[in-house]
Amino acid sequence: MGRAEVVERVAGMVPARGTGRAVRVAVDGVDGAGKTTFADELAAALARRGRTVVRATVDHFHHPPAIRHRRGRGSPEGFWLDSYDYPRLVALLLAPLGPGGSGLVRTGWYDGRVEAPVRVAPARVPPGAVLVLDGIFLHRDELVDHWDFSVHLHVDFAVSVPRMAARDGTPPDPDHPAQARYVQGQRRYLAACDPAARAHVVIDNTRLDAPEVTRTRG
Repeated sequence: MGRAEVVERVAGMVPARGTGRAVRVAVDGVDGAGKTTFADELAAALARRGRTVVRATVDHFHHPPAIRHRRGRGSPEGFWLDSYDYPRLVALLLAPLGPGGSGLVRTGWYDGRVEAPVRVAPARVPPGAVLVLDGIFLHRDELVDHWDFSVHLHVDFAVSVPRMAARDGTPPDPDHPAQARYVQGQRRYLAACDPAARAHVVIDNTRLDAPEVTRTRG
């Protein structure tokens, strides 16, 4: 099964209805797993099926540096615990699309990549739409119950870190000291939350041209 077929298969698994106003879908994985690309492709496949899609990323819900780095710029614990403003993500995006939600959302708040607020106006999402949100740490305890459907992309650090290096010019060795904050922080997440067990579908995305669905549930 090729990549396009896998994306279409997953699009067919997304439920027609969620627990609230919209179907909330998470695409999770470590840095370099291919989350953004897969989420974009999934959103396009859902749109081709006639579904209204809202696309968002957890990277637009960063904490500012004073919070992100309060445990030290190199802290794995800080990366795992302090990177994102989850209460804001829930309040502005996930809860309004959940049971009893207003449907009035904001798809961003603060972008840590450019260290600036995300300038996006509130928008009302129509009933029956699908939110596709990508990011790391999406199966953590405070978020997992908000998903109507979720995907975990599995890629070993030996593959994901070199991918990030090719994109960002960072060291390709997962054991390099410069990678400790990110790799060790994500290892904490994998150990604490076991996202592969919590996801509705797990995809081995080691080969970008030939991803493989390795587990489904529900």
